[in-house]
Amino acid sequence: MRYRGRCHCGKVAFEVEGTIDSALACNCTMCRRRGSLLWFVPHGQLRLTTPEANLASYTFHKHVIEHRFCPACGIHTHGEGTHPAGHKMAAVNLRTLDGVDLDAIPVHHHDGLAM
Repeated sequence: MRYRGRCHCGKVAFEVEGTIDSALACNCTMCRRRGSLLWFVPHGQLRLTTPEANLASYTFHKHVIEHRFCPACGIHTHGEGTHPAGHKMAAVNLRTLDGVDLDAIPVHHHDGLAM
């Protein structure tokens, strides 16, 4: 299925393909503060529909995940990184997708704080 997502102001927008089977709630210092629910997909399934230049990035700790957000409204849309097996992944913030019933998605809790 194809989903459309965006930040609050619309400066960052994207489409993502896939089936949402579950979400991940992480308690690391970043995820806990921003309150996102993450859906992991191969990076090729995510396509920006606005210019790449509209995105800002932030990294922390081990600097292996690029946390992408809108510099105008501050909404975190997704993260980008490499899976331990070597392929590029995207962690889409499900809260930015249009028409998704978040209550219907099982949420797995990840102890990112312990990493």
